[in-house]
This record gives sequence, structure tokens and C-alpha cells, in this order.
Amino acid sequence: MSDYIVRATAANTQIRAFAASTTNLVETARRNHFTSPVATAALGRLLTAGVMMGSMMKNPTDVLTLQVQCGGPIGGLTVTADSRGQVKGYVNNPDVMLPPKNGKLDVGGALGPGFLNVIKDMGLKEPYSGQTMLQTGEIAEDLTYYFATSEQVPSSVGLGVLMEKDNTVRCAGGFIVQVMPFVEDDVLDRLEANIQKIQSVTAMLDNGHTPEEMLNQVLEGLNVEITDTIPAEFYCNCSKERIEKAIISIGKKDIQSMIDDGEPIEVKCHFCNTAYQFGVDELNVLLKKAAR
Repeated sequence: MSDYIVRATAANTQIRAFAASTTNLVETARRNHFTSPVATAALGRLLTAGVMMGSMMKNPTDVLTLQVQCGGPIGGLTVTADSRGQVKGYVNNPDVMLPPKNGKLDVGGALGPGFLNVIKDMGLKEPYSGQTMLQTGEIAEDLTYYFATSEQVPSSVGLGVLMEKDNTVRCAGGFIVQVMPFVEDDVLDRLEANIQKIQSVTAMLDNGHTPEEMLNQVLEGLNVEITDTIPAEFYCNCSKERIEKAIISIGKKDIQSMIDDGEPIEVKCHFCNTAYQFGVDELNVLLKKAAR
């Protein structure tokens, strides 16, 4: 099944909600970056959150960046997403290994203490930027805290990545539910009661729940209305031309040094790990462009 995001409202627009199935895009990230199981879970959760939060933006050129700066062995994570369901990301240390905690992958232990940065570039003079301290390092709780404190939007975030025994991704997905300022008390009470009794995201996904079915559980009895469905994918817009511009930007001295070494160079994209090779002749062409 292809990955996708659903957008919905409930309780006569007192609630807005998003849910996503992201198994394929998280598995693509795992293959691209050769991530360990705990790194896959951490990156998968952030990718899932990113693709849903990206879909909240209005314009095709808007870009969302989620960045975790942390003291744990994973070293940090970065995810960027757009409003069209495209997302990419990487972890600083894809090889991190930790023993399980309470029978689950220890994402919080991999992240340790740190900060969550949310940057929204919407084509204005300055991008919007919000920062909060990590609360648990489990990412869903950290984003719930971010929404409440930085955006003043009470929210519930659920994220999950379940691994197979061969360390491939069995299923991944999540939801974000947000209440509007005019929410009525009985609606809020019902929502809180629902969230208390639902299964974990990984359990729902493993039971075959679609994003629509996840929202129907979270928003049971609140008159859910699906408003939109968007395909989701791991997509990186890197290219050899973009890498050439990056090499030119480092300046003539460093390019000349590479040429003097007499060996081809390889440059890898952080986000998708694609490798681009440049021979000495190509570097000479770039040197001339840098000299202009």
C-alpha cells in the first residue's frame, strides 16, 4: 500500500486532525542511510511528524524543517518537508545501538537531553522558528509539548515505527490531533477519554488500521469528516548540478587543492546518501566557474 496523509475535521470543526501511513518512506530512509533499528525508529517518527506538519502549510514553496539537537549517542536528526507530502531526513549517527528499554527500542535514550527546533520557511523575510527542550526524547511527546508551548495549540501527537526481525520496517505512521480555541468542554472531555483508551500507534498499524481508521478511533463519537488525502513519499531534490554549485561555493583555493591531489572526489547528499563523483577534469571546469 502506498503511503498517504489524510486531513480531517471533527466536532463541527472544533478539532482538526491529520494521520499518515509512512511505512514505505521510512523503509526508504532506512535503506538510504543503513540505519540501526533504534535510529530507524527515531528518524521514522520524525519523518512521519514532518510529513504531516508539512501538509499543514498552504503554499507549494513552503518548507518545514524539524531539527533535533541532542546529547545522546544518535547525535541529532534533521527532517525537511513540503506541503505536497514530500519529506527527507537523516540522523547524525545512523549506527547507534542501544539495548531495548521495557521491551521497546530506546529512542529516548538514543536522543538524550536536547532541543527540538521547528523552522517554517514560508517565503517571508525571516522564517518562523520555535525551539523547545526535549521532554522525553520519544519525539511524539516532544512535539505535543512544542505545539502547546510554542504555537499555543493544545495537541495530541502519536507516532510509531515497528521493525521486522530482519530490521526492515514492518509498519510506520502516526496522527496529530489539535483542538481549536473555541472547543467545547464536552468535546474536549470526549477526546481526552478516547486518547486514554486507544491502542498504541504501532499496535493500530500492525492490526492493519489505515490512517482513516486511526482517526476514527482517536475521534470516536466526534463526527469525523475527512477533508483531503495526499500521497506521501521520501523525496530528495538533490542533483549533480546542485552539488556543483556547493563545490563552487567553497572557493578557488579548496577546489585547486582537490585538483592538485589528482584524484576524483565523491560528495554525498546528507538527506538521501546519493553519491556524486567528480573527476579532475570536471573540477577544473568548476574552478573556472569559481573564478568568475
